[in-house]
Amino acid sequence: MSDIVVAFEEYLSVIKALNAATVSSYIQDITQLELTIAPKKLTDTTTDDVLKFLATFQNKRTLNRKLSSINTFFKFCHEHKFSHNSVSIPSAKVPKNLPKYLSSEEIQKALLFIDRTTLFGLRDYALILFLYASGCRISEALNVQRGDISGEWLKIRFAKGEKERIVPLAAVAIRAIEDYLAHLDFSSSYIWLNYRGEKLSRISAFKIIKKYLGISPHVLRHSFASALIIGGADLRVVQELLGHSSLVTTQIYTHIQKQNLSQTLNDYHPIRSFV
Repeated sequence: MSDIVVAFEEYLSVIKALNAATVSSYIQDITQLELTIAPKKLTDTTTDDVLKFLATFQNKRTLNRKLSSINTFFKFCHEHKFSHNSVSIPSAKVPKNLPKYLSSEEIQKALLFIDRTTLFGLRDYALILFLYASGCRISEALNVQRGDISGEWLKIRFAKGEKERIVPLAAVAIRAIEDYLAHLDFSSSYIWLNYRGEKLSRISAFKIIKKYLGISPHVLRHSFASALIIGGADLRVVQELLGHSSLVTTQIYTHIQKQNLSQTLNDYHPIRSFV
């Protein structure tokens, strides 16, 4: 990895305070570009070089991710006088599909099949309720410690971008967590543990959610946001609860909002009875 890529990695980690996974993704993309244009240096890269590199990717989402990394990198180079080349390419348009989500009825039905006479049945039940009640990313949820829940409030300390946020937690989720912890013999500051008393892994959490709901943990996050939007919550409130840094990210849920408004109109407007 060249010195400039190392400097870029430090910039992303320290100055931008991005999480390790995001930084790794950026560096992987830039390293891939660097290998493609070799022996030419990254600082000598032209727009034409970037376009040829991007032409090898067909999937628009993958292309846009690579492009975001590249534009961020060259903006960094320009601001720090590493390069005078101006490389900035607009993203490809990707259709905004309605995010997959489950209704509250579907989630409640699935919860009935969890055997809460066992410790890990109690854990699985509490974990699903916790994710649906908080809208946490699974990485955030698995890092929650006992002291992070105070009364009806949850402090999310390991959020994306190293930002903290505090969200209210429904009483039913708190009761489920307390019931689970009351039966837990392991001594750990973390809440979600495996059979060895160690912090639950992302893979294990994925398997738990998949087992009962047939979805990924991230779909539960979508379900949380969708339930709020359908219930009439303000988009900015949902943005705050999800921990989105930009309202643009949250706006994907406006499709649900419009769909709900349309259904409400069809169900209740008197014009539906006109001939």
